[in-house]
Amino acid sequence: MIPLLDLQAQYAPLRDRLLAAVTRVCDSQRYIMGPEVAAFEQEIAALLGVEHAISVSSGTDAVLCALMALEVKPGDEVITSTYSFFATAGAIARLGARPVLIDIDPVTFNLDPAALSSAITERTKAVLPVHLFGLCADMDPIVAIADRHGIPVVEDAAQAIGAIYKGRPAGGIGAIGCFSFFPSKNLGAFGDAGLLTTNDATMAHRAALLRNHGMEPKYYHHLVGANFRMDAMQAAVLRVKAPHLAAWTEARRMNALRYARLFRDAGLLDRVTLPVEPAGSRHIFNQFVIRVAGRDGLKAHLDRKQIGNEIYYPVPFHLQPCFSYLGYRSGDFPVAEQAANESLAIPIYSELTLEQQQITVAAIAEYVNHGPASGGFNS
Repeated sequence: MIPLLDLQAQYAPLRDRLLAAVTRVCDSQRYIMGPEVAAFEQEIAALLGVEHAISVSSGTDAVLCALMALEVKPGDEVITSTYSFFATAGAIARLGARPVLIDIDPVTFNLDPAALSSAITERTKAVLPVHLFGLCADMDPIVAIADRHGIPVVEDAAQAIGAIYKGRPAGGIGAIGCFSFFPSKNLGAFGDAGLLTTNDATMAHRAALLRNHGMEPKYYHHLVGANFRMDAMQAAVLRVKAPHLAAWTEARRMNALRYARLFRDAGLLDRVTLPVEPAGSRHIFNQFVIRVAGRDGLKAHLDRKQIGNEIYYPVPFHLQPCFSYLGYRSGDFPVAEQAANESLAIPIYSELTLEQQQITVAAIAEYVNHGPASGGFNS
C-alpha cells in the first residue's frame, strides 16, 4: 500500500520534540494567544520573508478575516477562480458578497489573468487569486490589472507556503496573503490553524483586531470581529515543524523531478500531462496533479492497487449546488470543467521513496497502455 500522504513518516523523527512542545503549553496553562503564539508569528514572518504575520484559527478563517479587513460587505463582488477548494468562494459568500468566477489557465490550473479585466465592475471590492497545488498564480498581470482599478489583491496561498514568484514569496505580493496549516499541508499543525501575512502595518493591526472580536484593550471593541484566534498548542507544534519546511519542500521538489524522469522513461508524456514550473516560479508541490483522459478509470485502477490518489477538484464552483443562484451554467468555464474531469493527485510527500514512485508510475503505465482506450483492461 502506498498512501497519498504519510503523516506518520513526518511525525516519527520529531515525536519527542513535538510532545515536549505540547507539554510546555500544558504546563504553562496558557492556551489562547500569549507568548507561544507571539513567538510563532515572529518566526514564521521571518521564514516567509514578510513584515507581518497574524495567526488565525484556520485557512478558511484567514480568507474570511482578510476580506473582512478589506471591508467586503453585502452587495460587493470579489473575483476568484472557479477551480479551488470551497473555502475560497465560500468566504466571499459568507460575507454576503458575490463570488465573480473566472476560468483557469489550462497549464497551471491557476486563475487566468486574461479573463480578469472583463470581470471587473464598479462593485468589485477585491481580486482573490489562488496559488493552487503549490504554484503561484501569474501575479504580475493580476496585480497590474487590479492596481489600474484601485482594487486590492488577496492571495489564497493556503497550498503554497514557501512558493516563490519572480523572487517574491507567496503571501507577500498582494495586499494580504492567506495560509492554511491543515495537517495535510506542507507545514501542518495538529488540527486546524491558519495565517494572514502582509507588508502593511495598518492592515496587520486591523486583521489582528478582527481575529479577536475587534478588541483592544480587553472589553473595548473597535470593530465587529470574530473568534479567529490560533490555539497556543498549534503554535507550539508549528514552531517545532517550521524549521524543517525547507528540507521537506526540497524533498517534494526532488520527488517531482523524479516523477518527470519516470514518466518520460515509461513513454507516457504524450498521454499523461504533468505539473509545470514556469520560469521564475518555485513550485512547492503541496499536490502533484496529473491530467489524463479516462481519469475515473485510472483512479479505480490505482484504488485496486492500493496506491493513494485523490481528485482535486471534481466540481468547479460554478457547478456547485450552493452557488446555483449565481446563474452560471455548464460550459461557462470549459478549461476548469476539463480539469475537473481529468485531474488526479498522486503521492508526492517528502518521505516518498524511489521504489514507491516506480510502483506508482508502473501502475499508471499499466492502465494507460492497456486500459479502455487500448481495448480493455482487467486488473
